[in-house]
Amino acid sequence: MSFLVSHEWSLALFSAVLATFAVTNVIFFRRLRRARAPARLPSVSILVPARDEERNIASCVGSLLQQGYPKFEVVVLNDGSQDRTGEVLQKTEARSGGRLRVIPGPLLPPGWLGKHWACHQLAQAARGELLLFTDADTVHHPQALRDAVATLEGGGLGGLSALPRQRVGTVGEALVIPLLPWVIHSYVPFILPKRTPAIGQFMLFRRDVYEAVGGHGAVREEVLDDIALARNVQQAGLGWEFFDGSGRVATRMYRGWRETCRGLAKNLFPVFRYNVPLFLFVWTWLLWLAWQPPVVVALAASGRLRGEIVPPAALAIGLSLLTWALSALRFRLPLVQVPLYPVTVLLVSGIAVRSFLWHLRGQGTWKGRGIHVGKR
Repeated sequence: MSFLVSHEWSLALFSAVLATFAVTNVIFFRRLRRARAPARLPSVSILVPARDEERNIASCVGSLLQQGYPKFEVVVLNDGSQDRTGEVLQKTEARSGGRLRVIPGPLLPPGWLGKHWACHQLAQAARGELLLFTDADTVHHPQALRDAVATLEGGGLGGLSALPRQRVGTVGEALVIPLLPWVIHSYVPFILPKRTPAIGQFMLFRRDVYEAVGGHGAVREEVLDDIALARNVQQAGLGWEFFDGSGRVATRMYRGWRETCRGLAKNLFPVFRYNVPLFLFVWTWLLWLAWQPPVVVALAASGRLRGEIVPPAALAIGLSLLTWALSALRFRLPLVQVPLYPVTVLLVSGIAVRSFLWHLRGQGTWKGRGIHVGKR
């Protein structure tokens, strides 16, 4: 019994470390917010790859065209869409007064993932000194571009990325999507230097920096091109930072349970760079951390375990609730999910197994295309 109590205290200690990260990140995870504009505002090309995005593209492009910034263009690549994306873009372009350019997506060559090829073409078509890559399912505050450029210029950065507010619309989304900001807010100690997370939904580069690290051509086979690009910029010593962009950008990545599962399955194993032992250990540990303390408390309440095990188990639960609550409050996610965090971890662990099998077998598609172009 003493071993179990000691083990429970170790879980509480680990939860305390995560809570410390979460609390310090309230201060040190910087928000993308209004910053003093530099003396010179460089021109910006806002680049949007769009494939079958008829439900999102009008609101995305509309918000981009309303940016309060003097020198920018919006370039959208229609990447072989089979829905009404092209029609919507054509009408929007006609009303944009020349501020929007729509270009067709060339045939996808061997050795490239679809979105990466689209971004590569967009970068080649861009005219701006800065390149902002953003997804077609995002909506932007009118000051988002100005604030991002001011932050980039003021910090002397080569590039930056921002985590948008993650909107959810169904129960399945509300149970699963909160894990993404929670992991960043609870596991990445922004108080330490050289943190290189990235989110492809909002990535701003100096053009010369983007080209110096090889752009999307250098990461053409990487499922997580955003993280790979950030790593390349950081390793080149060109300056990279990651911000909380929830006050400036919002997105609803997936709609419904099926799409959410497929979208996350595409990404979860590549996050670990296909490291099987690390992947299996992390997901086993997350499940244990989420479920073991509640089960221990339940067994103690039924008289099957002695009461001395309850204090460390209750402490671990309380600290976990704190980390989830801080993330939910900061990113304006449903608070009802917070006490259900063990269910969230269980559901995402199931999706992680699917991701593992997809990539191990070379299976899986996204928007009609395979997600594998090379051997792992």
